[in-house]
Amino acid sequence: MASISGSTPISRRRLIDCEKLCHVSDEADEDFDHQLHYNNSPCSFFKPRHFTNCKGRFGFLMIVPGWMRGLVAVLLSLVILMAFLSSDRIGNFGTDRGKLVKKVELRDDVAYSSSWKEENLTRLIRKPEPPVPEIFMKPNSGSYKQCTERPKNKYRAGNVTNGYLIPHANGGLNQMRMGISDMVAVAKLMNATLVVPTLDHDSFWTDPSEFKDIFDLNHFKEVLKDDIVIVDSIPSAYTRIRPLVRAPTSWSKASYYRDFAKTLKKYKVVKFTHTDARLGNNGLAPSIQRLRCHANYEALRYREEIEELGITLVDRLRKDGSNHYIALHLRYEKDMLSFTGCSHNLTHEEAEELKEMRYQVTHWKEKEINSIERRLQGGCPMTPHEAAVFLKAMGYPSNTNIYIVAGEIYGSNSMDSLKSEYPNIYTHYSLASSEELEPLESYQNRLAALDYIVALESDVFVYTYDGNMAKAVQGHRRFEGFRKTIHPDRQKFVGLIDKLDRGEITWEEFESRVKRDHKERLGGPNERKPGFTPRQEEYFYANPLPGYGKGNVKRVRNEEREERDRRVTDLWFQENLYRGFGNSLQSEMGLWTFLEGFLLLANALAILNEDRFLAPKGWSFSEVSSSGGAKSLKGQIIGLIYAAQYLRVPLIILNAITILVKLVSG
Repeated sequence: MASISGSTPISRRRLIDCEKLCHVSDEADEDFDHQLHYNNSPCSFFKPRHFTNCKGRFGFLMIVPGWMRGLVAVLLSLVILMAFLSSDRIGNFGTDRGKLVKKVELRDDVAYSSSWKEENLTRLIRKPEPPVPEIFMKPNSGSYKQCTERPKNKYRAGNVTNGYLIPHANGGLNQMRMGISDMVAVAKLMNATLVVPTLDHDSFWTDPSEFKDIFDLNHFKEVLKDDIVIVDSIPSAYTRIRPLVRAPTSWSKASYYRDFAKTLKKYKVVKFTHTDARLGNNGLAPSIQRLRCHANYEALRYREEIEELGITLVDRLRKDGSNHYIALHLRYEKDMLSFTGCSHNLTHEEAEELKEMRYQVTHWKEKEINSIERRLQGGCPMTPHEAAVFLKAMGYPSNTNIYIVAGEIYGSNSMDSLKSEYPNIYTHYSLASSEELEPLESYQNRLAALDYIVALESDVFVYTYDGNMAKAVQGHRRFEGFRKTIHPDRQKFVGLIDKLDRGEITWEEFESRVKRDHKERLGGPNERKPGFTPRQEEYFYANPLPGYGKGNVKRVRNEEREERDRRVTDLWFQENLYRGFGNSLQSEMGLWTFLEGFLLLANALAILNEDRFLAPKGWSFSEVSSSGGAKSLKGQIIGLIYAAQYLRVPLIILNAITILVKLVSG
């Protein structure tokens, strides 16, 4: 009886019966009646037909069926294994113990190590990072992810083309950048060889830079080599051919360029004089939309020296433990104010100067503009004073670092209010030395590229007026995981700040309404807004999420009929199959979750009490065995329950290990 000391009355009685039956089981092998009695006994759940020795404290464990012992052992082993492998916060054992806790950040394929000390690399627990304040948190991403992968049937096959396409990118840097991305897609549609685009030297900035002076040409070619053929110039065999010069129709569909391919095949060399907005926002095949994103966000990378200086400025903005900064895109520049006719907070002389400039620019159609009405309609860039009040109402403290993404701010005292409220104001001129800026100083597009990098990497990007840079940066930030991007509702804000200035509302009321009005304007995922014409649709590069313009019903129905087999909603973003697991492997975390569930189930089975729970419901071991239901489903479940209960010691150890891992890894 020593073998059953410490057991419950029920278990002692069951083990005594088993011991008695085990003594007679050898004789029962030759006796059919005894064999039948033996098979219906409690031991028949666990004792193999030819097993004769079931004595001892753990003898009961040794007579569990093989499949049941194997299942429990394998699952418990997997739980222990996954407990050690699932967390990237636990160091390995041995000489490489510190590798998994060393923090490394990747930027453009270059690794930047953090300031960990050598002796800290083998610590079990990673140094906790300070929590991100809510005002700098990214909006809910909706479990979307980048999707620019190339379909298997869309790889370039050979070098046979219809001819050579020479695009001339027009406008400023960001306008040219988006136009070049469109020309990559157009070359694909036309089966054309793309000649490296030429850049605009006659726009407002008169920048003489060429493509290779701003962008990494080799990277551009390498990334797109499986999509289109790219050459530096026309081959010598075609230099005598006079190119056919055309300005493609704005917002064109894919069918327009497929038809134009016939013209290219005839003339062999075609030059497009404009690239801005020459491809529609919607109604294109998913593969073309992905290619546009692939070109803009992955192929068009700035030259190494521009990228490095941009990251240097970002690091300087995050100095002194600040870690966070805002990139504020102010469009309060002379040409923009003159074009829009906005003169709020300016002197009479400054307003007249803007009006005179507007009349001098012949291609600006509007000459007489009512500045007050335009502002109340939300058609004016926010003034620096309005921007300061807006940021304060959104909850950003006065010690926030702010990087101004803009040209020269117009007005003699325009920046005083902003600097008074937020003294930590920076530009590329104040962050970089004259020696660092010297290679870029005379090239406005290269300086604009520098601002683009700092704006892209910012914790919060606020743009106070629509424009090509605002569109380009906000779209890129969406592509990079929906980094926080605030688009002020100028019309509502102007009405509120005027009421505040007149004393009609308190600051608390003003602050509350500003936050409420901008709750859904933080750069989260939203499908592109439709419009009655392509020009009125939300720009693709401002919001490369799935979307389908539905403004012009007739046009949309035609596009739906042409594209019904193409899922436009499957663009460069696609719904993630798992939520909330960061960068962990989906298969690994799915298995870990399953094993955690198994552990909980085993715990539940192990604590079931036979006297209080199982017996009153007819699920006791003795009742099932006496009724001959040992081989039934109910009998097998009861057998599993008792198997779990006799594995309490391994379960206790396993629970302790799991709790330890959870405490360590968070």
